[in-house]
Amino acid sequence: MKQVRCAIYTRKSSEEGLEQAFNSLDAQREACAAYIKSQASEGWVAAPDIYDDGGLSGGTLERPALQRLLVEVKAGRIDIIVVYKVDRLTRSLLDFSKLVEAFDAAGTSFVSVTQSFNTTTSMGRLTLNMLLSFAQFEREVTAERIRDKIAASKAKGMWMGGTPPLGYVPNGRSLTVVEPHAELIRMIFDLYIERRNVRSVAEQLERDGHRSPVRTTGTGRTHGGVPLSRGQIYSILKCGIYIGEIHHKGQIYPGLHDAIITRETWDTAQAILAGNLQGERSGDRAAHPAMLAGKLVDEQGEPLISTHATKGKVRYRYYTSRTLHDRTGDAGMRVPAREIEAVVLKRLASLFDDGLALSAKAALIVTPSDIATLMARSVEVGAEVAMRRSALFQDLVQQVRIHRSSIEIDCSASVLAEAIGAQREDDSSDVFTLTADVRLTRTGRAMRLIGQGGAAIASPPNLSLIKLVLKARRWWARLRIGDVDIKTLSEIEGVQPAYITRVLRLAFLAPAVVDAILTGALLPGVDGSRLTVTDAIDMLWTMQRQRMLPAVNR
Repeated sequence: MKQVRCAIYTRKSSEEGLEQAFNSLDAQREACAAYIKSQASEGWVAAPDIYDDGGLSGGTLERPALQRLLVEVKAGRIDIIVVYKVDRLTRSLLDFSKLVEAFDAAGTSFVSVTQSFNTTTSMGRLTLNMLLSFAQFEREVTAERIRDKIAASKAKGMWMGGTPPLGYVPNGRSLTVVEPHAELIRMIFDLYIERRNVRSVAEQLERDGHRSPVRTTGTGRTHGGVPLSRGQIYSILKCGIYIGEIHHKGQIYPGLHDAIITRETWDTAQAILAGNLQGERSGDRAAHPAMLAGKLVDEQGEPLISTHATKGKVRYRYYTSRTLHDRTGDAGMRVPAREIEAVVLKRLASLFDDGLALSAKAALIVTPSDIATLMARSVEVGAEVAMRRSALFQDLVQQVRIHRSSIEIDCSASVLAEAIGAQREDDSSDVFTLTADVRLTRTGRAMRLIGQGGAAIASPPNLSLIKLVLKARRWWARLRIGDVDIKTLSEIEGVQPAYITRVLRLAFLAPAVVDAILTGALLPGVDGSRLTVTDAIDMLWTMQRQRMLPAVNR
């Protein structure tokens, strides 16, 4: 009899009760082991390894035990995964589809002890999808309740947890001023109003020996005692809590706590900050904002200046090296603004999609009980950042460096921690870097950004090419009926027969190529003029896909 290797996977969302001698994970494991023994006649044998994830949410696949199990599955060492309930494996329908795909590729199935499923059948998958849809709905409703509770509490001026700003300590649902720290806050505002430069303030504070106060977390760890960084100072200057306010999703409410600085000092500092912000416009003139103005540099550290050109009624924006902008040389780069901005926004969005990865990048202190709140808040903040005119984006992104094969995005960890309302390890670096795998390629004087597999970045559909495809299909439909030939059709359309012959080839493009034309996903340089050249289009669809589509879309 063939031996069927079974792995037992258990999970519990919170750490509550895990310290007990016999906890929820043990109960799940015993039930699964008993089920495997009941199938001994079918050759089922339990694997010796234990795969337990205690205190981890089912809303993410980034769980240590699950990742170890997936490695075993991929290696072909597991035949069946046994769980107590299907939501122990995942609560996300999208994650479930990924898991099923991985299981199918390895020839692995899974069994729920309390629910009769077999993922090798279509009915089993349908039932599982329905169950997981309700599990995901439950998780999303919980997140909505948390968000609503936070919003309602902040509207009443309450402090809803997280790392308190320097100068305060939590006091129930409010904050209490720590006077020695408050004096440092007042000094920072006074220095900034005097010097009007964050870098100068940071240098002066370091010369005078001022450091971030040492704090002790609830777990007994100590942080701080290091010079204040520019990012931390900037966050202090932008923190409305210091004037007795609570900010939430663009709304401002009177706080229950006392202010540290006066309204006059705050208004003066904000006016200076607004005056120092370069490259941003407001009001009606902000129809084409340069969201990376003052932040974008090339690999030599040379700033790229926001410029534009107008052709007819169309405005084209670029970030251009100073040498090209001032016409003092031919060296440098000229990058389409929409493409580089799309890359930065997409990379930031991917960070906020995964709250656990975000906390690791920004060195946030997150306990298992905070995970649900962190997930919900990271989604909210990610939506704010995705708004191109969001002030949070300007505060979060410190610098963007363009290299030949990648783009690096420096972000402020302190700004991120404040936005999410999470504690942070004070002795860690204030700046963390994200990398986007895109490369530069030259088209004339302009540089284009190309993603993995050669896909163009944020490339809009080519309307001229779409019109050619429609024209080719219309002409072919007419010729197929047989009431006209190419010569007659050329006379009706007022074009040369040779032109009709070249355009007609577009009626026989592969479906995947047509989809790419409609969505703007063709390889760079593939356009109407190139496709209407003699012998430009292969007869075989496979060859068309290879020549016209990025590798990821073939």
